[in-house]
Amino acid sequence: MLRSALLNCASKPYWLCSCPVQINRSIPAAAELSLLLARHHNDRHALVQLLREFQAVQGWLPREALSQIAAALSVTLAHVEGVAGFYRFFHTQPVGVYRVLFSDNITDRLLGSEGLLLELCQRLKVAPNQMRGDGRVSVATTSCTGLGDQGPAALINHRQVLTRLTSERIEQMAALIEQQVAPALWPAEWSQVDDQIRRADVKLGPQPGPGQSLAAALARGPQGVIDELKRSRLRGCGGAGYATGTKWQLCRNATGLMRYVVCNADEGEPGTFKDRVLLTSYADSVIEGMTIAALAVGAQRGLMYLRGEYRYLLEHLQALLQRRRQQGLLGSSIQGQSGFDFDIEIHVGAGAYVCGEESALIESLEGKRGTPRIRPPFPVECGYLGQPTTVNNVETFCAVSHIALNGAEWWAGIGTAQSTGTKIHSVSGDCERPGLYEYPFGTRIGHILEDCGASDTQAVQVGGPSGVCLSASEFGRHIGFEDVPTAGAFMVFDRSRDMFQVARNFAHFFAHESCGFCTPCRVGTELVVRRLDKLQRGHGSSQDLDELFELDKLMHGATHCGLGAAACNPLRDSIAKFRPAFEQHLKSLHFVPGFDLDAELSQARLATGRDDTGAHLETLT
Repeated sequence: MLRSALLNCASKPYWLCSCPVQINRSIPAAAELSLLLARHHNDRHALVQLLREFQAVQGWLPREALSQIAAALSVTLAHVEGVAGFYRFFHTQPVGVYRVLFSDNITDRLLGSEGLLLELCQRLKVAPNQMRGDGRVSVATTSCTGLGDQGPAALINHRQVLTRLTSERIEQMAALIEQQVAPALWPAEWSQVDDQIRRADVKLGPQPGPGQSLAAALARGPQGVIDELKRSRLRGCGGAGYATGTKWQLCRNATGLMRYVVCNADEGEPGTFKDRVLLTSYADSVIEGMTIAALAVGAQRGLMYLRGEYRYLLEHLQALLQRRRQQGLLGSSIQGQSGFDFDIEIHVGAGAYVCGEESALIESLEGKRGTPRIRPPFPVECGYLGQPTTVNNVETFCAVSHIALNGAEWWAGIGTAQSTGTKIHSVSGDCERPGLYEYPFGTRIGHILEDCGASDTQAVQVGGPSGVCLSASEFGRHIGFEDVPTAGAFMVFDRSRDMFQVARNFAHFFAHESCGFCTPCRVGTELVVRRLDKLQRGHGSSQDLDELFELDKLMHGATHCGLGAAACNPLRDSIAKFRPAFEQHLKSLHFVPGFDLDAELSQARLATGRDDTGAHLETLT
């Protein structure tokens, strides 16, 4: 039955295969791999998906399997190993039957995730970041899992999410792991993910029926859709804020054999979870927006890049795509329009924040390491497989479906002149009511704090670590591209929080997520971490703060992509606005080494048998 299902999938283009493949562990690994290769038609561009699907059933990626994949795809083993080593959810060494990853976002830490991780390790008798001797379990951390409104959160085997962890649940988890109970059989409420929509407006309110927005777009025609978007002044909702209509026009005008529409669902910015909710409860509007984009630019194929942490949404989204095919809203002759053929495939990421950058995302779609490309050329001219490609955010496609139905003037009448429409905010941290809040652009920061029940707030991190940190004196500012731009994250910190620790967590995040391509980012982010860790150990000086500012200037002007350029944003803001939080870690106004020089001589004193005052540096003058 399994082989029949796989062969049935193999007879179609793999992006049209909607059934989630479940491989029987009783089948030898080589046979499993052969079936997966057949399903993906030995397409080297499907390498990331091949590795992900094989690891899902094998548990890890043995070198023999990587060699077989390389041979089947006609690529070098070095290329396959390079891809496998790039993504943090791929493992070339065993990690255990149970792989538990705690979210290491700062809001999870504030809720006690570090203590819960150590408690689970203690109960399972396993060291963090190591596999237990019997091969059953390993426990580690990962970056933000997109569940900041219901943490502390964790992932099991990169597939199943756990929310609202407590000490009681940790005790039960440890028992279930020791009893070898499959995670799918754990209490369902542990994996419950709520939308938590606190304030709805356009995008989170009543939605058009399937096909309604598309019918309106078909009536306008391709160029009419683009002109309508230009008049609406819709800007991309992923953070960069590029004009959507202009982007689509450039893609339509570009020369190419084929055009592609890509949905960037790699919501990796810590503190952001709006796309998770849109894909859970509003996916019809998102898919309809992608289909309207295909009509406008002349694309026949769409790709949704779903972040690895949202793997649990895959079956839900595949079922939605299949339903829309049956309704005549995807596939050939959409809504009876001869020549309008468009379908969508879903690629699942494997844990790489940098793939949120559109060119790195395209590299990953092509089965490569997610290294950002040099631009120009831009994706609208030379994107996926070298063809014109428009890449837009989940929230942007949702907005498109509403604009197509209600018109440009309606949308432009919401928000401000430079920032039209509404923006969804993922609110988390020190507030009574975390969740999603949708407001027109131009809304005051303090208004959002009042609505979410924040009190005694000292800082808000808007737009995630790469965004801006606002102090209490700035809560009168407004959300918008002309004042406080944002990708959607809104993390609240009250006056009990140490802003030094917040900045240090963000610094570790950027160092961990650097793709390593360019030296200024690869080395610079690590140097920032070392300086902050030095302050944490009590060896800080004012010179260290000066060095951090110098590193910020260097990285801003010399890194290959925006990750390195933005890596010091929260640090720079925090030092400027909360300097006492850093100064309390300073030991001296002058240089202080990062280690105890006298302690380093202890072995020499032991070897020479000396321990007099002259053998200690502190007593020397």
